[in-house]
Amino acid sequence: MQAYFDRLNPPAGGPVDVILDTDTYNEIDDQYALSYLLLSKENYRIRALTAAPFFNEKSSGPADGMERSYQEILKILDLAEKSEYAPLACRGSRSYLPDETSPVPSEACDRIIDLANQATGGRPLYILALGALTNVASALIKAPDIARRCVLVWLGGNALDWPDTREFNMKQDIAAARMVFNSEIPLVQLPCMGVVSHLVTTQGELERSIAGKNALCDYLYRITVSEGEKKGLPNWSRILWDVSVVAWLKGEKMMRGRLEYRPLPAYDGYYSIRRQGLPYQYIYCVNRDEIFSDLFGTISAEL
Repeated sequence: MQAYFDRLNPPAGGPVDVILDTDTYNEIDDQYALSYLLLSKENYRIRALTAAPFFNEKSSGPADGMERSYQEILKILDLAEKSEYAPLACRGSRSYLPDETSPVPSEACDRIIDLANQATGGRPLYILALGALTNVASALIKAPDIARRCVLVWLGGNALDWPDTREFNMKQDIAAARMVFNSEIPLVQLPCMGVVSHLVTTQGELERSIAGKNALCDYLYRITVSEGEKKGLPNWSRILWDVSVVAWLKGEKMMRGRLEYRPLPAYDGYYSIRRQGLPYQYIYCVNRDEIFSDLFGTISAEL
């Protein structure tokens, strides 16, 4: 049981095997998170980059959202001059879970299972999830035993004391979220509203920090400014929430967490609070300045 609790804290030393599961085309912060991971100097061994489904105004449906995310992964790899990682990119689920016990087959699901089964020597596979949990939940349904070999760090849901949990990543596939919260996988949750919502940036900060540094930074700068200007306000700010999942790997200086009993995401948009079962790591505070200083310094370095 001690090994379970140890895995709820950032890993000490390396190498660290990592999967990034991302709906990359959905929001600009996925691109930042992918870039942050790719260019970090720590001893992270990226084992897979899996595309997650999403459906909003940027896609015609979950399958289209997944495919657009897959193509965006390849684009970021090219801009970051990391095309050698292209074989690690794989397509994910084309639909959401129909219920909490039926997996959606995909290359991503199979890749997660294969890599988890390769985890040895007490070094788990870290799954960093930035979107709907469809790929992860499908893998856990097909191969429940991989929970003992993995750690899931997920940006999703809202703070436990937020009025509701109708957050995009959670509500896109609530069945997948419920399945994961009911599983035995060591789980770290980075809630959006009320916690990670502190991670916002502005055009002025981006101009000072990343504009003109390299082709990747210029792309990230352009898409961020474009999204910010859509607000129609002269003093806009833009969220970069997803980078927090990569920042968690880097140690306790980046954020603070505490053990909580796992709530159960409910279909009505709220949490069912339970006082039993496996605990999980609930992040309640992020160090915005520490995270952004490391993020901008990492992605703006000479490629």
